[in-house]
Amino acid sequence: MKPAPVLQPFFPGLCPVTEAVNSLATSGGVEERGAIDTRRVVAEFILDVVGYTSDQTLSRYRLLEPSFGNGDLLLPAVDRLLASIERAGGHPSVENLAPAIRAVELHRDTFHRTRAAVMTRLQTAGLTASDSEIVASAWLIQGDFLLQAFDHTFTHVVGNPPYVRQERVPAILMAEYRKRFSTIYGRADIYVPFIELSLSLLADAGKLGFICADRWMKNDYGQKLRELVSSSYSMLCYVDMVGTDAFHAEVSAYPAITVIERGAGKPTRVFARPTIHKEFLDGLAAELTSPSLATGAKVQEIDALTKGSDPWVLDSIEALALARRLEQQFPLIEAAGCKVGIGVATGADRAFIGDYDALDVEECCKLRLVMTQDITAGEIDWRGKGVINLFDKDGRLLKLEDYPKLQRFIEDRKEPIAGRYFAQKYPQIWYRTIDRIDPDLIGQPKLLIPDIRGDASIVYEPGELYPHHNLYFVTSRDWDLRALQAVMRSGIARLFVSLYSPKMRGGYLRFQAQYLRKIRLPHWHSVPETVQHRLADAARTNDVGEIGALVAELYGLSSAELRLIGGEAFS
Repeated sequence: MKPAPVLQPFFPGLCPVTEAVNSLATSGGVEERGAIDTRRVVAEFILDVVGYTSDQTLSRYRLLEPSFGNGDLLLPAVDRLLASIERAGGHPSVENLAPAIRAVELHRDTFHRTRAAVMTRLQTAGLTASDSEIVASAWLIQGDFLLQAFDHTFTHVVGNPPYVRQERVPAILMAEYRKRFSTIYGRADIYVPFIELSLSLLADAGKLGFICADRWMKNDYGQKLRELVSSSYSMLCYVDMVGTDAFHAEVSAYPAITVIERGAGKPTRVFARPTIHKEFLDGLAAELTSPSLATGAKVQEIDALTKGSDPWVLDSIEALALARRLEQQFPLIEAAGCKVGIGVATGADRAFIGDYDALDVEECCKLRLVMTQDITAGEIDWRGKGVINLFDKDGRLLKLEDYPKLQRFIEDRKEPIAGRYFAQKYPQIWYRTIDRIDPDLIGQPKLLIPDIRGDASIVYEPGELYPHHNLYFVTSRDWDLRALQAVMRSGIARLFVSLYSPKMRGGYLRFQAQYLRKIRLPHWHSVPETVQHRLADAARTNDVGEIGALVAELYGLSSAELRLIGGEAFS
């Protein structure tokens, strides 16, 4: 086996890091600790798909559980290890048990409760109380997994790492994690370094099987971990568990079961939302681990899923295949002469935004503002809101003394404006909005797209309104925006966004700039003139059938591909 990296253990004596760990170990409720119990049938399924089964000689394997909690995965693993020894005609002993498992738990009371359950299992299998004590002491570690040192690698790592956001971790401890783990990027949750460390502890061809949130596969904060996995590992299995009864309590995260193997280049088998029943999961595990997929298998297989730090596409193979073809044939939307952006963030909306007519400032210092609430039924119904504009036509910050009404307006609201983090960081320009008002956007026609929607809600705005920060916009120096609106409404926008964006509860998608920029679009000059005019007319009339026919011609879509992007509307 490949030697494990040597990590420093807990710091000796009293120090802030040790104190922070001790605080987490002795306090905090289940939610604060991110402890979510996994159902037994799901735990058994995870052990099956990583190959930790009792028909194997498990005493030769080395299994790690990084956050064992109440033993949801640990206790089934112990049962399988004992059954494997018995199946081979042996008897459990300190010699064949002690090296087989290592498991870590931070919370002290939980550790002792599960340790007692392990001791009971061992004594029921025939070990004496003293031998059970020796084995349990070899197996179980009370402490912070992310600060532990291990003297060997593991053939299997299984677990349900804690669902803990950074703000719940003491700052001194979070700083120590950042020193140790390169995958902690942006607002990454704690399960990200759990995965990094667990992967580093895998032996050659070793397998990791976790049930945890899948946001790291698409979100910005997961890019360092995606890059790590892409470079040295293969994601063998991905099972989407959203909406399933996988846990003993409802969770707000978006869970998935992920199996990753040390060694790159293998395809990924994918399944979504399995029935949480032993018979179904047994069959699913057999398909996920079979040497080859039989005709009619429930499971899909994706080649070259992992691609550096790019978001990973785990949706339907048909949608993925279509997107990959379009990516080869057409340029990105911004390379086709369009610009994707986001509206203005002020940092203090109550101070900077109000009824347009009631904003008592110089006329050049306010703009009509369009917000998500103004968009209904695919049209804009402006409610009369405005935003303070603190920038001139060249994008320079105005001097308050040059605008008496504006100065009085800002001074009257100084407390909320000056209290912002931005204002404290840049006291010399304390009064400016977080985002600069873009003078080039004023008076420019644009397409507006609200952030969170079940489908792409794309509306045309002729250049009279400035977008708020939860609205994304598309402008173009080349494309007729009405024609572009028709293309985007056809399902092309949703196709790319759905593949790269994480899904929210209720099936909603994030139509953010980073995902909108994944859309592929022909160059306007390559579109036949007759198609150009018909697209613009179809957008104005919202003629779905005409839009479908034109987009199929534009992208060379088959009738099946058109139905894939447009659903029943193009059937």
